[in-house]
Amino acid sequence: MIQSMTGYGKSAVEMPDKRINVEIKSLNSKALDLSARIAPQYREKEMEIRAEIARALERGKVDFSLWIEKKEGTDLATPIDQSLVKAYYDRIREISQATGIPEPADWFSTLLRLPDVLAKNEMQELTDEEWAVAHQAVEQAIGALVDFRKQEGAALEKKFREKIANISALLAEVEPYELERVGKIKDRITEALEKTLSVDYDQNRLEQELIYYIEKLDINEEKQRLANHLRYFVETLEGGHGQGKKLGFIAQEMGREINTLGSKSNHAEMQKIVVRMKDELEQIKEQVLNVM
Repeated sequence: MIQSMTGYGKSAVEMPDKRINVEIKSLNSKALDLSARIAPQYREKEMEIRAEIARALERGKVDFSLWIEKKEGTDLATPIDQSLVKAYYDRIREISQATGIPEPADWFSTLLRLPDVLAKNEMQELTDEEWAVAHQAVEQAIGALVDFRKQEGAALEKKFREKIANISALLAEVEPYELERVGKIKDRITEALEKTLSVDYDQNRLEQELIYYIEKLDINEEKQRLANHLRYFVETLEGGHGQGKKLGFIAQEMGREINTLGSKSNHAEMQKIVVRMKDELEQIKEQVLNVM
């Protein structure tokens, strides 16, 4: 089964003093484009997380976030070094009095912006037990995204099969008009010779020229190649995930054959059918960009 590159996954695990949250989402991309935002305590595991995401997702523009929520009752306030604040305050007042420079209008905000006033919380060392819990959340989020991709892939496959069937049915509609246009071409040329030019002509030579002209407009090869591409597209769909680029190449080849059918059709109804084929194919091309 094919997979979509669009997906979303989220998970959370509880610890005595915190809640570990993981969120991951992906969109289509030609390669893996991974952006990761990881809480400082788990940064040492970033390469391991990236490798795991790459193995599971392969392609896509991926945004990964891992953050911590402290539970109620846990001290969340950033410590302020009170002695350092007082020392800055005294020193600034001394400088102001000595130089005549006015003291700050907003002392509090001024002092809080000075170096080392806001002390950083000491980061606890990451234990194996805590990482095992956090890693579980990472795995659950990735698994949820993969499941999402599979669901989207099933919907895409259904849509592709529908569009391929539509193009195949339209291809079958071409045949009656193809036979009809041969007679019309002959009548049009004969009428032009007899009425417009009013000249005698060699019937055998006319037949030879008609055969040459009709051969140039023959579309049997294009029809056969397009039918083969349609079958190959369906076969590739059944080849499992990782077929996105291949499906894109097949869709391009289908487009070439349909364009040639249009340029050779020389018949109003056939050209209408070709336009409908192009519409169906365009919808395939838009969606195939989302396939893994």
